[in-house]
Amino acid sequence: MPNQPQIEQALIFANLLADAAARAIMPFFRAENGVENKSLVDFDPVTMADRAAEAAMRSLIFENRPNDAIEGEEFGTHKGTSGWQWILDPIDGTRAFMAGTSTWGVLIGGYYDGVPIIGIMDQPFTGERWSAAPNSANWSRGTENSLLATKQDAEIQNSVIATTDPFLFHGEERLVFEEIRKLAPVTRYGLDCTAYGFLALGNIGLVIETALKIVDIAALIPIVENSGGIVTDWRGNKNPNGGQVIAAANPQIHAQALAILARAAN
Repeated sequence: MPNQPQIEQALIFANLLADAAARAIMPFFRAENGVENKSLVDFDPVTMADRAAEAAMRSLIFENRPNDAIEGEEFGTHKGTSGWQWILDPIDGTRAFMAGTSTWGVLIGGYYDGVPIIGIMDQPFTGERWSAAPNSANWSRGTENSLLATKQDAEIQNSVIATTDPFLFHGEERLVFEEIRKLAPVTRYGLDCTAYGFLALGNIGLVIETALKIVDIAALIPIVENSGGIVTDWRGNKNPNGGQVIAAANPQIHAQALAILARAAN
């Protein structure tokens, strides 16, 4: 575990990465963004903004922290020796970005020896930023700033729940999600990474996902956990590297959901 000054320095640097990504992205938002399909079997979009933002962040890391490792959505893995690893998703929610909505975000995870330490989720269009380090989680927009706190009395029956797209669930996954959905008064779709931000703000009680990659979740684990929430896989294991993921506002709603989701856990 790094010491407190090292964590503070890394968090300052993570915010600089988010600033650089925002500058690279915004000229492409609601403008020509050169969408391409990365997949040979379905539609996995990437834009010029994705690539420009990740390139900007990687350049800063190479210049200022050359011994740190990198795992990036668009440009892959760079090995390091410092113990620190930056896990970058330059635009989480590329489909939302293409549609001109504001439910996408820049995700920056800072791991040390494989453990999530720092998380940044930045929404350059709205100016909102979620940031977290051990025992600290904040939301900011310009000069506004507030501490993050999940809803500690949330249960499925009184909560908004969210998933990116119910059609990503297959077979038993879809059945257990539907069971939870029927218990909840409100279900929201298509929020991508911002669903976790709203959970950390106390607005959403539960986020349920499948088929995630590590770049989709790495930055969000510190944000949710340091806001009072829980992030695990569907078996209850902490620090998931992707796959089936649940983020919950508190232990009660987490246990409620796991009791159902475990039937489809892989």
